Amino acid sequence: MKRDELDVASGSLYDRLGRAEGITRLVDKVMAAHLANPVVAPRFQNVKDFDHTKKMACDFFCAGAGGPEQYGGKDMLAAHRGMNISEQEYLAVTDDIMGALQSEKIDPATQKDVLAIIYALKGDIIRQ
Repeated sequence: MKRDELDVASGSLYDRLGRAEGITRLVDKVMAAHLANPVVAPRFQNVKDFDHTKKMACDFFCAGAGGPEQYGGKDMLAAHRGMNISEQEYLAVTDDIMGALQSEKIDPATQKDVLAIIYALKGDIIRQ
């Protein structure tokens, strides 16, 4: 096994995603994809402070991936309560995230780890 492969296999999810810099790039790509995605773009039309939304997404992703960043926002259930997000919207968001991971050339094992987290949060997001 090459050194790079060992680092990917043994590093934290935070490290494997490129730490704060890599996660910020991912969030930028995900948010751009959301705005271009006709299934979820309407959800973002009334967001007053998009930069704040992106920062909160970065902090959430970094902290959840094992990084040192602190996330001071709402948990997933509280953040999505009252939104009544459909299965179709949830899958569209998942596709946007996976597309960003692929465009950043994140290895398949790490992509699967992120997908597992996305699915673990599903119950806190859909139909709330």
